[in-house]
Amino acid sequence: MILHMHGSMKLVVKNILPVLIIYFLYELSIYGQVKQPARFNTVVIDAGHGGKDPGALGSTTEEKDIVLAIALKVGKYVKENLQDVKVIYTRDKDVFIPLYKRAEIANKSNANLFISIHANYISDPRIHGVETYALGPARSNENLEVAKKENSVIVMEDEYTTKYEGFDPNSAESYILFEYMQSTYVEQSTMMASLLQKQFHHRAGRRDRGVKQAGFLVLRNITHPSVLVEVGFLSNKAEEKYLKSESGQTYIASAIFRAIRDYKKQYDEKTTEMKTVKKKEEKKMPDITYRIQVASYKRMLKKGAGVYKKFKDVYVYKEGNRYKYTTLSSNDYNDISRKLKDIQKKVPDSFIVAFEGDKRIPVADAVKITNPGK
Repeated sequence: MILHMHGSMKLVVKNILPVLIIYFLYELSIYGQVKQPARFNTVVIDAGHGGKDPGALGSTTEEKDIVLAIALKVGKYVKENLQDVKVIYTRDKDVFIPLYKRAEIANKSNANLFISIHANYISDPRIHGVETYALGPARSNENLEVAKKENSVIVMEDEYTTKYEGFDPNSAESYILFEYMQSTYVEQSTMMASLLQKQFHHRAGRRDRGVKQAGFLVLRNITHPSVLVEVGFLSNKAEEKYLKSESGQTYIASAIFRAIRDYKKQYDEKTTEMKTVKKKEEKKMPDITYRIQVASYKRMLKKGAGVYKKFKDVYVYKEGNRYKYTTLSSNDYNDISRKLKDIQKKVPDSFIVAFEGDKRIPVADAVKITNPGK
């Protein structure tokens, strides 16, 4: 812990502290409320930018058009090939959707996965390839610059300083926030990002620039696994031409679909495995039954005699050379204890016995199983 800070550092802490407090309050508000569906059944496809926000500008293209075309193709492939999966678009036409609205759309859908599709731009026209991001702190200046570029759209939104708790997309100070963030779904998000990069390389033949992390506002409040993919650089003429072409968009969309398909398969297999394990654990649970013993005889009673006259529910078991008679039953020791008081009014020396299946076991052992801590 740093105990002595220069004036500039104190200013950074002072500026970012309110943002951190609001973020942690938000995390507490959603903690325990997020419940992933039993099987993969919904994917949210987010075409970045749109409307008054063109995004990155190539020599002849605008990012918003490229990514929308790809997003719609991805949705089409999912609908055609994964008919049990619902597709939700944050936008399906050229309209401006604020970043916080995109997160709201995703969270209301209770989706299994959120994919935000973008295209990149950099001053060096030689750079090309595809990279996929999960939410987290940027580990390089290059990653930070990509996040700044994508987050800068919020300045086009009304009252953005209020909606994003004073977040300044162009200030490095604001990104300190992401150093403290640990996404609940970072493992799943990273796995999806890896599947995407694998498909981009093998299916579309694109240069794999790897799986990365950065502080994207569009991912910040998503309550399920989420990634942001930069499908190429519009600053590279060859890649811009590829992304603008029908075949290029088809290959990119196909790669994204295939990654979704593979993620769904792993998701459903894991769910099935968890259900199987749960069933096995349930089967392993001992069958414990408590009863109240009310009589013991050397010979078996005839129906209608002795304790049969006092109790309707009579269960007999043999132990040694004696026949022992019980009444009532419960899987809960506390419940049978309450019932014992009423039975003792008729048979004062009655007492509780316990069984595991058909075998009698000490009551103390049964209590340890059914009432841990007793």
